[in-house]
Amino acid sequence: QVASVESGGGLVQAGGSLKLSCRADEYTFNNHAMGWSRQAPGKEREFVAAISWRGGNTYYADSVKGRFTISRDDAKNTVYLQMSGLKPDDTAVYSCAADTSRAVVSSTWWESYAQLGSWGQGTQVTVSS
Repeated sequence: QVASVESGGGLVQAGGSLKLSCRADEYTFNNHAMGWSRQAPGKEREFVAAISWRGGNTYYADSVKGRFTISRDDAKNTVYLQMSGLKPDDTAVYSCAADTSRAVVSSTWWESYAQLGSWGQGTQVTVSS
């Protein structure tokens, strides 16, 4: 059973924008913080952004701060990643996951989970120069 499904990736020119979506099942989504990570070819997975249940708190990697915005629609069990000012270095497969142990954002947990945890299949984002 797939817990979450990512969509919205594609090919975009540098400076452009994309909005990714991740729809999760109710158990995965409800009462849990959600987050995004990315993995480029030949590189380690990197944490991108996380958001608390109800969206009151967010946390971003320094590499995307000010350019990416994470949000969620709790009625639709969906978390979004609005990406603007895209750069070729943003090219990667983007995946989402839930912190099923808490509703708030734990920066320590997300940094660790990006390296050690299980992520969705993801959606490809390619930024051309």
